[in-house]
Amino acid sequence: MAASETGVYKLRCSLIGHSMDVRAVAAAVFPEGAVVTASRDQTTRLWAPNSEDNGFMEAHVMTGHNNFISCVCLLPPSDDYPHGLVVTGSNDHNIHIYSLESPEPVYKLTGHKNTVCSLAAGKFGTLLSGSWDKTARVWLKDRCVMTLSGHEAAVWAVGIMPEHGIMLTGSADKTIKMWRTGRCEQTFTGHEDCVRSLSVVSNMEFLSASNDGSVRRWLTTGECTQVYFGHTNYVYSLAMLPNGQDFVTSGEDRTVRVWRGGECVQTITLQAQSVWSVACLSNGDIAVGASDGVTRVFTCAPERYAGPEEIREFEEQVASSTIPAKAASDMDGININELPGKEDLEKPGTKEGQTKLVRSGMTVEAYQWSMAQQEWSKIGDVVGSDEGAQGTGEKVWYEGKEYDHVFTVDLGDGSPKLKLPYNLSEDPWLAAHNFLEKNELSQLYLDQVAKFILDNTKGLTVGPAPSTQQYADPFTGANRYVPGSTPDPDVPQQGGGSTLGSDPLTGGGRYIPSYTARDVENNPPASVPQPTNPYFPRVTPLLFEQANPGAIVGKIKEFNSKVPADRQLDDAGLDQISQLLAVATNQQPGAPTALQIDTLWKIVQWPKEVVFPALDVLRLALRHSDVNQHFCNSKDGPQLLTYLRTFLSPDSSSANQMLALRTICNMFAQPVGKGLAISQHANILAVTLDCNASTNKNVRIAMATIVLNYAAVIQDPEDIEGKAQCLSAVAALLDGEQENEACFRLLVALGSLMVGDDNAIALARSLDLVPVVARKRGITDAPKVGECARLVHQLLEG
Repeated sequence: MAASETGVYKLRCSLIGHSMDVRAVAAAVFPEGAVVTASRDQTTRLWAPNSEDNGFMEAHVMTGHNNFISCVCLLPPSDDYPHGLVVTGSNDHNIHIYSLESPEPVYKLTGHKNTVCSLAAGKFGTLLSGSWDKTARVWLKDRCVMTLSGHEAAVWAVGIMPEHGIMLTGSADKTIKMWRTGRCEQTFTGHEDCVRSLSVVSNMEFLSASNDGSVRRWLTTGECTQVYFGHTNYVYSLAMLPNGQDFVTSGEDRTVRVWRGGECVQTITLQAQSVWSVACLSNGDIAVGASDGVTRVFTCAPERYAGPEEIREFEEQVASSTIPAKAASDMDGININELPGKEDLEKPGTKEGQTKLVRSGMTVEAYQWSMAQQEWSKIGDVVGSDEGAQGTGEKVWYEGKEYDHVFTVDLGDGSPKLKLPYNLSEDPWLAAHNFLEKNELSQLYLDQVAKFILDNTKGLTVGPAPSTQQYADPFTGANRYVPGSTPDPDVPQQGGGSTLGSDPLTGGGRYIPSYTARDVENNPPASVPQPTNPYFPRVTPLLFEQANPGAIVGKIKEFNSKVPADRQLDDAGLDQISQLLAVATNQQPGAPTALQIDTLWKIVQWPKEVVFPALDVLRLALRHSDVNQHFCNSKDGPQLLTYLRTFLSPDSSSANQMLALRTICNMFAQPVGKGLAISQHANILAVTLDCNASTNKNVRIAMATIVLNYAAVIQDPEDIEGKAQCLSAVAALLDGEQENEACFRLLVALGSLMVGDDNAIALARSLDLVPVVARKRGITDAPKVGECARLVHQLLEG
């Protein structure tokens, strides 16, 4: 059994170089065993193992941010960057990407509108970022390919499950969201405060840490299978140990905690108040970043332990730390005026990390129990009085919550005075951000408001005992820090022909909606790669055109008598529909009249039980330029799409779903409708996927055709976000697709999106489409599907 699964962690070494809080740490890709640290001092540093001892040496310093750095991660090696890339997110709203060859970033990612506070790396160069702007963004190389919106507060944590194309976001709104192909598939609730960290356990499990002091284990199906308690304050960070099941955490209670088999087996207390970040190295060692500007590495391998003198010095620094009385009272839960003497330390503790306060003369000392060593270790002296808000000994109530302080802010412009609530355990910049957002004030004032909070709150430095009380950053416990600069302001084969069968609603045998599609005869853009095979790239949309006007009109006449009187058509109205169908299907010359179009809109609003023949007329009529212009113009188009969406809910009939989807396909027949479809591609693809639960063959073919049409019209390699959403739709549908024709159209769409576009290929790989397409090569009952899959697979494999 490996030492990391059984041994006791002790100090290996301390990495000293940063001048302010170490906000983030990560295991480096190169050199092996190296550590990357990121700090409030606006620098990121690479520390390489020292071959002469168990320590590390500073090997590389990365600069360029103009405000504090809050997160860091590593992109895996690639052909261009064999040592991987270092990624940092900052309060300056930007993400920097560094190689190990230069202190300046290789490139910058801009787009977030507030602090970038979390990062996670995926396959093939994909990156996920979370921000105080309430969004997460998906990046491919230097492009944002998708924005995940839905949280109601800052996105503090992100994670990626690459095998299933799943992305996770944790937020200050207390929820976790699971995203697949840009859509939120699941929202996890249970935490009682901000979610601060996420860590993937397996393809089906992940962990979350929260300001509520707990860690939770979740299944992707939504169940919380275990809750871990141990920390006595915010839990900021968690990381998996090499065995893939055990983990470590760090938090605002000055501790790193090691969890094995669901139990906290070791508590490591630091002299710094805020233990911001923890990362596990491949050899099982733990790197820890804290508010005193020091990164410490702990190991459970005795051969890597620091020397006895260095360990003793570390323990003495912890023991000589000072702890504010209120914090001490919170962690032990007793009145410090009723504390026992040091003789109480003769009683063994009952659990790992248990804290005990005892009196030693006129001093109050804090001790912590180690189950492994079976002894109490001193972790500091308690100083100050156990007072509450603003020196009164009581909390202040504001809007139903308790706060340490509620400041009155006078803007000085004659407007009403504003209230700024604040707890000492909060981040001053996050409190300032929330205050500005709530009161609709410019975020340009962020640093000014944060400084106001810092200047008006008092704290104690946690570290070696100071001679006098001084001001401290209430979030970090270190000396007050105010960033030095203000953030900036701102193709397919033809369908199978007519299908005989019954009326999709009544079961009668006379009228059924048609099932074939036709190409739109558009000239392909000159810049689009020319086909090298019979299937892709597809550059013209596919339409559903087959019709039986007589049967459609007959069904409309039948249903006309069943709708409310105010929606019925008179004989003249029925004649208008017949004439419109004749023109739309080229059975007679001329153009649709305004009266015919108005009559069509009247019957399209019939009750859902009888509307399908009217939708069929709309489907056919939209191919005509006049009708397309009338319904798909910039003013009326969004209204049409909103109405069609009412037929795409999972509980709608298959006939209505199919015809609404086909209507959207036929919008692409004319430039106006195509423009509407492109401008609304995110919404249309989202509502298309709402029908994914359907097992109806014709619904599935219509869904695939919408995706294919987007692949045909989104050909510009610069439109990587549009391509990303289309590729995400393919990924959401293709793996489970059982209908051969729908599968074929999705494969053609995928091939069309990737031809000549390395970014699109990389994104398709990151969505885990390689094994999905590989499986489709084995389809033999529809030869074109297997053949197309082989060609697409060749593209993916490069």
